[in-house]
Amino acid sequence: MEERHTHVHSEGYEKAIINRLSRSIGHLESIKRMVENGKDCSEVLIQLAAVKAAVNNTGKEILKEHLEHCIVDAIEHGDMESVEKLNKAIDIFIK
Repeated sequence: MEERHTHVHSEGYEKAIINRLSRSIGHLESIKRMVENGKDCSEVLIQLAAVKAAVNNTGKEILKEHLEHCIVDAIEHGDMESVEKLNKAIDIFIK
């Protein structure tokens, strides 16, 4: 069963995250073509580093939004399970 939020994110949040992810996907697809076309490994690694940074930055934006909205809402409603889930997610994200 899919879990849905019971509160509202800031205006434009989902669209901004989807745009960031779409750019990362497009960039990753171009890296795949670089490998298929035999591009220099150093160039591929540099482009992979750029995608990695973009994905990490997207994760940071999601974390900020989650703290500002989801966790504030959870604490206001005594939902400590959401705080525990966040702690687990942070452990996995930071590894």
